[in-house]
Amino acid sequence: MCTCLFLSALELASVSTALPTIANDLHASQYTWVGTAYALASTAFLPMSGGLAQTFGRRPVILLTIVLFAIGSCICGAANSMDILIIGRTIQGLGGGGIQSLTDIILADLVTLQERGLYSGLYGVTWCLAASIGPVVGGVLATKGQWRWLFYLNLPITLIACISVILLLDLPIPPGNYRDKLVRMDWIGNFLVITSTTVSTIGLTWGGVNYPWSSNTILFLLALGLLGLGLFIGYEFTLAKYPLVPFSILKNVTSLYTDVLLFNHRICGRLSVHPNKSKSIPAQYDHFTDCFPVYYQACKGTSASTSGIYLLTMSTLAPAAIISGLSVKTSGRYRPQTWAAWALTGTALAVMSRIHANEPLGTSFGSLALLGWGIGMLCATSMYPIQAPLPVTQNAPALAFMWFLRAFAAVWGITIGNTVLQNELAKRLPASFVQSIPQGTAIMYALIPQLSELPPQTLAEVRVAFADSLAVLWRVLAGVCGAGLLASLLMKGIPLHDMVDEEWAFKVKKIEQDIENMDPTMTMIDITPITRDEEKELADDAKVDE
Repeated sequence: MCTCLFLSALELASVSTALPTIANDLHASQYTWVGTAYALASTAFLPMSGGLAQTFGRRPVILLTIVLFAIGSCICGAANSMDILIIGRTIQGLGGGGIQSLTDIILADLVTLQERGLYSGLYGVTWCLAASIGPVVGGVLATKGQWRWLFYLNLPITLIACISVILLLDLPIPPGNYRDKLVRMDWIGNFLVITSTTVSTIGLTWGGVNYPWSSNTILFLLALGLLGLGLFIGYEFTLAKYPLVPFSILKNVTSLYTDVLLFNHRICGRLSVHPNKSKSIPAQYDHFTDCFPVYYQACKGTSASTSGIYLLTMSTLAPAAIISGLSVKTSGRYRPQTWAAWALTGTALAVMSRIHANEPLGTSFGSLALLGWGIGMLCATSMYPIQAPLPVTQNAPALAFMWFLRAFAAVWGITIGNTVLQNELAKRLPASFVQSIPQGTAIMYALIPQLSELPPQTLAEVRVAFADSLAVLWRVLAGVCGAGLLASLLMKGIPLHDMVDEEWAFKVKKIEQDIENMDPTMTMIDITPITRDEEKELADDAKVDE
């Protein structure tokens, strides 16, 4: 599972740093769809991934997602136009979304909630490792003009992941033929959630770029998408025979409240994303840092590879995730860690809001280290209040729905972040510079590699405009984190259960449990093979006994 997570995290982190170079190389003005296609595909597929895992088994589904990720990577690496790249990113999104949800579902199958903190910490370390080296790899390859290898490098990792899953992940497969399993799939629910998510995402992507927010087109798309999501929830709760989202996972007040809080947290996380290079949201790594490559490249004039190296200061995420997970396992409590995480994240963002174009690099390094610590704690504790009130049999739908909410919130975060940054840049950039760009500030980020060619006076004004615009975004995020801290104070502390779902438990573990539960008075029969001499000796002994 860590191999699969590494695959997804490495691609996300490396592309975020190299996307301005990719957009410039492909001469793309509408490259928002590079991120939107990935986010759309992964978000729409997430509820289905839980249903597929319940119907066909965990191992076949995660193998499917790995193969889809590999196919998408091949297409992206070979793309000679933005349209082909978007197609590849869409297929990658299907695989990436499935990988992220299935790894969490399988972990819930193998490990009790009480013990899960340590293993979630290992997930965090894996993600942090990939996210740390990803920007460096992406920056170096982008600087050398070899960005296609960002996608080709996924292929050997997907091969390793497939072999690992086939050889090591021996999980139960539900009985029945494929026809019966296909009948048990909630196709109406899948259709409703996929179409409504697609319509909503298109509306959020086009708003303020292709059409004004007040236009009838955008209002119609958003209204239709939200209505479709409402119909999806209503159908799942009332009519679905095999629902993707059972009513039982939301009728508990604590789980429902935590899902809403996570939705808010994901909007906060995506607000800091560079809106024109957005991606899907992984559980273990928020994209607060995605704006920092922009800050370093636009305000400090660093190369893509150097900005990736600077992001290594976020590596505090790994020890924070491990320590938080161990503290939950030791104490059985998760609320204090959640409160501390919100407080640290908000404090880091408040510090970041005071970073200007000429600020020493040490200030940004310190704020990123603090931010990584807060995010690591949030990532390690987010699952507990959702799963603690629910029976273990609801692990798959609860986790798949949690991922759906987080990914859908990311789309809203992209939109809000896009609006804030574009509005601030439009107000702060020199008028003469904006007039020289035919498409306006909508493609400013694609022009970052060319900023060094500007006259010194104009370059200084542009750098100040970028830094001040990002500072506004950091202040918005700090306020959202403050609201999240206040809301988390209302979270209930529920004991963590110490059992796994026997239907999906690891086969070896089930055999061990069967032996432990065996009647001690039962006679054990030794069926060890014997040699011919031993057989003759036993026969002679039998004659003597007669």
